[in-house]
Amino acid sequence: MADVMRSTGPEEEPRDNAAAEHPDGEGGGRSRGRRSRERKGSFWRELPILIVTALVLTILIQAFLARVYVIPSQSMEQTLHGCTGCQNDRVLVDKVSYRFTDPHPGDVVVFRGPETWGQNDFEVPEPSNPVVGFLQGAMSLVGFGSPDEKDFVKRVMATGGQTVECCDDQNRMIVDGEPLNEPYIYWEPGRSDKQPDFAPITVPEGYLWVQGDNRNDSSDSRFQGGGGLNGAVPVDHVIGKAQLIVLPPQRWQSVSDFDPQSDAQSLGAPAWQAGLPAGVGLAAAFPVVWTGRRITASLRRRREERR
Repeated sequence: MADVMRSTGPEEEPRDNAAAEHPDGEGGGRSRGRRSRERKGSFWRELPILIVTALVLTILIQAFLARVYVIPSQSMEQTLHGCTGCQNDRVLVDKVSYRFTDPHPGDVVVFRGPETWGQNDFEVPEPSNPVVGFLQGAMSLVGFGSPDEKDFVKRVMATGGQTVECCDDQNRMIVDGEPLNEPYIYWEPGRSDKQPDFAPITVPEGYLWVQGDNRNDSSDSRFQGGGGLNGAVPVDHVIGKAQLIVLPPQRWQSVSDFDPQSDAQSLGAPAWQAGLPAGVGLAAAFPVVWTGRRITASLRRRREERR
């Protein structure tokens, strides 16, 4: 009887303890496999949450902070590239700055064309396939959809109360009797480098006078609505200020807001604000994702406690 007790009872317990104490044993292998499967399962469960969170943040950022716009028009060459058959620029438009201040001379702004303006100098064909139309609408939410024919991008020449005219004997625009300093003007080869003259126009309060940098290939305040006061743009039609060229990569740079009414840079928003909307969005993403992970971990612990 003593031999039987020594051969069964005392020897079984050490084997069980050894299996529990050594992770390389059979029990440890099962535990590691279970943890690995849980980690993989957790990743696939969290992936849809991360995707939805990213999409929601993108939509909110573009609705309230900043949005990417495509430039398919040559009117802002060579500050912004846009032409048939070339890789059009995509610019980050800041929607925050003009909630605290009005557009300033020299700002490159994106705005909805007023009723007196016609369509832009490009056309966007309507997709015949409803699936393609849906995808274009979805892409527009993240800034990669087709451009809107009623959205324009121009540079502010004068603001409400100022008188603008063209031109002096050196072919320079004049605002309030003073010639403008415009180093950004582009004279397209094959076109005249003489700006068309027009009589003095006093811009109404709450309006802007805007023109393209490609000075003689731009349908702007000089011509839209027949010119004159009909060419002025209401400030409340301004969507935002073009701050950065984000695509193509080789064109990545800030958009100049040189003030043509002075020899120095505009006293508007400082350069560091150019990346503010993108920085805010990036900073907001971390706490949102961190909170989501904490909630997921808490739910996982509760499930394990119930087992």
